[in-house]
Amino acid sequence: MYSIAIDGPAGAGKSTIAKAIAEDIGFIYVDTGAMYRAIALYFLRKGIDGHDRKLVAAECPNIHVTLEYDEEGKQQVILNGENVTGYIRKEEVGKMASVTSDVPEVRAALLVLQRDMAQTSDILMDGSDIGTNVLPDASLKIYLTASVKVRAMRRYKELQEKGKASSLNVIEQDIEDRDYRDMHREHSPLKQAEDAILVDSSQMTVDEVANAIINLARERGLGD
Repeated sequence: MYSIAIDGPAGAGKSTIAKAIAEDIGFIYVDTGAMYRAIALYFLRKGIDGHDRKLVAAECPNIHVTLEYDEEGKQQVILNGENVTGYIRKEEVGKMASVTSDVPEVRAALLVLQRDMAQTSDILMDGSDIGTNVLPDASLKIYLTASVKVRAMRRYKELQEKGKASSLNVIEQDIEDRDYRDMHREHSPLKQAEDAILVDSSQMTVDEVANAIINLARERGLGD
């Protein structure tokens, strides 16, 4: 089985690009960030303070997250038997996930599932520690990034299109704060693996980034 790991900071376009690549080369796409968001949603619904590490850890045995795929091959996130795919992309869920993902018990709860998936299918997995921790022997590792200003503007435009009021300055600060948390967390911090290829999407379109990574994959004999 072959695997591709795409890591990078929040807002770099990992999920959008990973989905396009996986479809093109015939790999199964695994969005690990969605799995952490599902756990974060659980804590939010329970009214649990994400900074209460002992309470977060104690609740982990009560959380069961799995991934399923519909008839069109789209990933569905299942939290304790409920499809929560439509609930996990809210800002507050992302912020909670950034905090609780630093808890070892949270990461351990998903690590086995993620590695097992890589043993049964050719997969493309994106996240923040895939190449460094989850799949250290991945066939291809990519570190996908973009400047804070570019990522903030992308998010700002996305919210505008949805008719939601937002502040570009606030979004930019939120991204900087999350970058700091992700890069300085105690367990499996966000960083570029030594053997990962850096791709900066700041001045690239989605298609340009996807095509660049697809070419890298085909150079290594990966995909259909």
